Amino acid sequence: MSETFSKKEKEKKKAKERQDKAQKMKERKENNAKGKSLEDMMAYIDENGNITSVPPDPSKKREIDLESIQLGAAKNEVNADPVRKGVVSFFNDAKGYGFIVDSETRENIFVHSNNLQHPVKERDRVTFETERTPKGMNAIKVKKES
Repeated sequence: MSETFSKKEKEKKKAKERQDKAQKMKERKENNAKGKSLEDMMAYIDENGNITSVPPDPSKKREIDLESIQLGAAKNEVNADPVRKGVVSFFNDAKGYGFIVDSETRENIFVHSNNLQHPVKERDRVTFETERTPKGMNAIKVKKES
């Protein structure tokens, strides 16, 4: 039987893959972590919060008041007056939506024509309330200031 060049190449490739696989298996057996002592597997955290293999120095231990630890994000102060003021920065009558720039926080707040109590156009001063939605803050009860 005569073997073609491509058959020989395929056989060489398969032999090389088998050899690589055997080499990797041998390396894994040599570097196996099983049987190590507990001390070799231990990790510590130093006074700066970094992971290290050296136990912490007891002289550098600090007591922390549990009451001073804040969990979660800081609370934002809620305005006592829910009515806010702003200026319409953009409004598309054809599509029925726009944006209001809050005078106090300077953030852009989305407004839909369904939430308008009077028709508005760009640069109109307005009063409004806000409502949180999955996409962000929306302006509701939008009134044009006189």
